[in-house]
Amino acid sequence: MIPKLSEVSPVQAKYLAFIERLKTSGFQGDTNPDYANRVVLATDNSIYQVLPQGVIYPKSVEDIQLITRLSNNDAFQDIVLSPRGGGTGTNGQSLTDGLVIDLSKYLNNILEVNVEEGWARVQTGVVKDQLNKAIEAHGLFFAPELSTSNRATIGGMINTDASGQGSVMYGKTRDHVLELKTVLLDGELLTSHAISEDALEQIKQGSGYSAYAHRVVDTIATTKQKEISETFPELNRCLTGYDLAHIRGEDGLFNMNNILCGSEGTLGFIVEAKVNLLKIPKYAALVNIRYNSFEASLRHAKDLLSVQPTSIETVDSKVLGLAKGDIIWDSVSEFFPEKAGENTQGINLVEYTGDSEEEITERIKVLTDILDKLANTPNSSALGYTIANGHANVNKIWSMRKKSVGLLGNAKGEQRPVPFVEDTAVPPENLADFIMEFRTVLDSYGVTYGMFGHVDAGVLHVRPALDLKDESQVPMIREITDKVVALTQKYDGLLWGEHGKGVRSEYAPAFFGDLYPSIQQIKGAFDPRNQLNPGKIATPYELGAELLKIDQVPLRGELDRQIPLTNRDQFKDGMYCNGNGACFNFDPDDAMCPSWKGTRQRIHSPKGRASLMREWLRGMSNHDIDISKERYKVRHSNLITSFFPRLKNTLGKRKGEYDFSHQVHESMMGCLACKSCVGQCPIKVDVPEFRAKFLELYYSRYLRPIKDYFVGSLEYMTPALALFPKPYNWLIRNKVTNRLMSKVIGLEDSPALSDLNLKREMSRRGIRLATPLAIESLSPKDRKRAVIVIQDAFTSYFETQLVLDIMELLSRLGFQAYLAPYMPNGKPLHVHGFLKPFEKAAKKNLDMLQNLAFYGIPMVGIDPSMTLTYRSEYAKTFGTSRPIPKIQLIQEWLAGQSEHLQKQGISVKDETFHMMAHCTEKTNAAPSIKDWQQVFELLGLNLAIENVGCCGMAGTYGHESRNKATSVEIYNLSWKEKVNDPRLQNKLVATGYSCRCQAKRLDAKAIKHPAQVLLEHIKADFA
Repeated sequence: MIPKLSEVSPVQAKYLAFIERLKTSGFQGDTNPDYANRVVLATDNSIYQVLPQGVIYPKSVEDIQLITRLSNNDAFQDIVLSPRGGGTGTNGQSLTDGLVIDLSKYLNNILEVNVEEGWARVQTGVVKDQLNKAIEAHGLFFAPELSTSNRATIGGMINTDASGQGSVMYGKTRDHVLELKTVLLDGELLTSHAISEDALEQIKQGSGYSAYAHRVVDTIATTKQKEISETFPELNRCLTGYDLAHIRGEDGLFNMNNILCGSEGTLGFIVEAKVNLLKIPKYAALVNIRYNSFEASLRHAKDLLSVQPTSIETVDSKVLGLAKGDIIWDSVSEFFPEKAGENTQGINLVEYTGDSEEEITERIKVLTDILDKLANTPNSSALGYTIANGHANVNKIWSMRKKSVGLLGNAKGEQRPVPFVEDTAVPPENLADFIMEFRTVLDSYGVTYGMFGHVDAGVLHVRPALDLKDESQVPMIREITDKVVALTQKYDGLLWGEHGKGVRSEYAPAFFGDLYPSIQQIKGAFDPRNQLNPGKIATPYELGAELLKIDQVPLRGELDRQIPLTNRDQFKDGMYCNGNGACFNFDPDDAMCPSWKGTRQRIHSPKGRASLMREWLRGMSNHDIDISKERYKVRHSNLITSFFPRLKNTLGKRKGEYDFSHQVHESMMGCLACKSCVGQCPIKVDVPEFRAKFLELYYSRYLRPIKDYFVGSLEYMTPALALFPKPYNWLIRNKVTNRLMSKVIGLEDSPALSDLNLKREMSRRGIRLATPLAIESLSPKDRKRAVIVIQDAFTSYFETQLVLDIMELLSRLGFQAYLAPYMPNGKPLHVHGFLKPFEKAAKKNLDMLQNLAFYGIPMVGIDPSMTLTYRSEYAKTFGTSRPIPKIQLIQEWLAGQSEHLQKQGISVKDETFHMMAHCTEKTNAAPSIKDWQQVFELLGLNLAIENVGCCGMAGTYGHESRNKATSVEIYNLSWKEKVNDPRLQNKLVATGYSCRCQAKRLDAKAIKHPAQVLLEHIKADFA
């Protein structure tokens, strides 16, 4: 039995007092001083981990004003406040040991869009892609482009003055900021934009923080002009934050926004922004050039600038190799052909955009003529190129490039590329020489690394691979950083190109030089007591406080070091999360992560769950618990003798006895086990896998709810219940018994069993059971056309008609279709952490499947979730100890029978159906979605793929009473609109049983399986 984790780092009394006073002062938002929320927000995408005292989610600007005004109270003048947006920073910008003020949960509304004038007014918790999706129909977009654009908030972009791909043309975030609203520390709401001298003088006459700050900034601008022009470098990525060089713009107007942009929350809470919008170019193309060395790609970039593209991005072979092993590669592989004898070590992506297709074609031809000529040059470093035309193709490649940041974290082994020197900027003409020396530095330490970035702007992201759990490798952070700083100075560059300063602000005084005291004066004017995100960029001159130092902030690796290797290995599916935040994707039409989207709570995300699992393992390890041994004990314990100790602990839980395991449990129970994280997370964090292991151990100490046993035994009970469907269906349809089941068992709206009996229908329709005797009796000719359909409990007993339809479809297509004997798959057991029973069920099922596999006849499954269990849960459970037969999704196998299907002579019908795919299927078997389209085309129909997120059901998740509200919320995010779209009526198909079940439950809409549409088409064709 695992121990109780009752000792965690407590919240300091003054912070608890601050939070309590806040709640009694009319604060409307959420206050979370609980350990789980603190742990989850202790990390970002950096190497650091700093535990905050609490997390606060304001609901309004007035809430933030309450926070700042309360911080002026004598008792709270040392309270630390740090704003947070998407939490994707690579330098610890939003990490704090004070209070995190997260603006992303509620302050995320687009307030106004003026299409004619080309601007939008937004709350700063709005995500960049969220805004762009809203204005796309107007032909507009908000620049610049970021790799984290689907989760980076506009507030975060402003606070780091972010830029990215295409910045040579589009500039930095501040170039698109027209006006800001900022809550200052005294509670004043400052509205800032370019103003005249008269307006400035009027503001300076005031008495608050704003007036004083304007006086200080204006004085520095007028008295330090010479020092400013000498200090600030002439770079595309000019110094961000407290930008003294641009206090007055080219128009001569004073603009406080250029001080606030890039200030990283050290001057105030930026709560609203009016931003400039640009027209989306009508045409786009990418020329993808392959090189035999990375140096060659860098040096060629200088020449490529002469052909005036929109942008040039580069990727090295390490990143490219990782992309090939990711779900994303399927969408871009055609643009990166692998020719015999080629060894691609670098790639340049050269973008062209414009409103004239003819003009773009001409500009591209200038480049391709040069490339063709280069190809005929002896010993040419350029291996070849491809062209991707159109926004759709271009966006696919940019998505791969965007994902490269996270993909680097998925390198094998304990040494993984980490960010601490990955944001340097030098003049583009110096980049190749700079990087060669950079690589020499890294090579001298014997570390590997990955590189990618914006060569047109002189910015290359370099991530050395370190294992910071190894104490001997930690000093390299300081040593390498110091050498890289010297290199950037040598090549007239900056350490901070676009990802902000954060902990690396340590080097700010050296870069600002004699102007650093002026920077400190600005900090002191806005934040005299050093309460706002202290230790970053600058400290108030009068206080003498120090900046943070790169090797004096707690590292993630320091904490992970406390977890023995044996325990880490047991939960390795969550140990490597690097905080890239891909799971915070705002897009409701994207699969990952439904529990995050349905709750907007970070504890209910893959990153949140991985963070909690690491902390839980650390707690167990500090109690000298060997997880492997505990799992063995659990599997060999007696359920009866352990009942009373578990009952005692459960009663203690109900009385409020604290155990950190309860907070971890709460997070895990919010997971839908859809496995989107496995397919879409760049690190391949597998929450369902480590969730199951956690639940197995958690319930060794506490009693399980009744519904777990009910769900776990579902595959075993269903065949018996299906013999008498009418009594069962009456019970679950009856409102009284449904309410009783919800209250007593915790399940509601259970689906009705099919009125059809599968065994009887098989006999009546001549459907053959796949037995060794039946297969052996097949002639060689028939065996070549044979296929075995593997049953699952959900389709066989709740959608019996679908199974029958699929068997008929296969038969009509000329195949010898057999139905395998029913055997529990074990998936529901695994989802709920019954891992010993799951393994037993899987072994028994494998015995049957391996007997069938002996004959070499293809085997296919119907439901994606159940079928993909063989590739995931089965494979991870048995490893190499037992072979897992190949069981394909039905469309995967049918697509491989294209020659046979073409011979069927089925007429073509100009009709298009629209498919909504199951989350597990489209994220863990992405190519199979195209397989459905191919099969439809082969059989004379068209199939369009509808972009939708999760339906909110996911097995039995949506039927569990505690999940009902979240399940409905998730469904409403994307499915409801599609299901009720009049244009799609009778044209929708869905591949997942749970998806069809949810649509029927919440909208009373019966959606067919794709195979059923194909059957109807074929039957009509031969009628």
